[in-house]
Amino acid sequence: MPVSFDTVRKIALSLDSVEEGTSYGTPAFKVRGALFLRLREDDDTLVLRTTFEQRDELIAADPAMYFITDHYLNYEWVLVRLSQIHVDALRDLIRMAYRLAVTSKRKGQSSTRRRPR
Repeated sequence: MPVSFDTVRKIALSLDSVEEGTSYGTPAFKVRGALFLRLREDDDTLVLRTTFEQRDELIAADPAMYFITDHYLNYEWVLVRLSQIHVDALRDLIRMAYRLAVTSKRKGQSSTRRRPR
C-alpha cells in the first residue's frame, strides 16, 4: 500500500523542533533551519538527507525504490518513491535524515555537502 504524504508529515512533525515549510515550492521539513526532507514536484518522490555511503547502500539494495538524478549526484540526498516504500522503512529514513540535519547544524556544515573529487 503506498504511503501518503500525510503519513510523512505525521512522522516528521513528531520529531523535536521540526517545522514544516516549503522548498522549491513543495512541502518540506526542517529542524532548526536545516532541511532534511522535501516532497518533489511529482507528489510521489521524497528527497531525504543521507550520507553518500548510506545512499549507495539503499540504491544497491532496492533501485526501484531508491534513486538519484544527475542533480543530486554530488550531494548527500537520496530520492525515495512513496508508492514503493513501507511505512516502517520510511519512518527509519526520516529519523536518519533528521539526525543528520541536527548533526550538520551543530557542526555548522552546509546541507549541500558535496562528494569529494
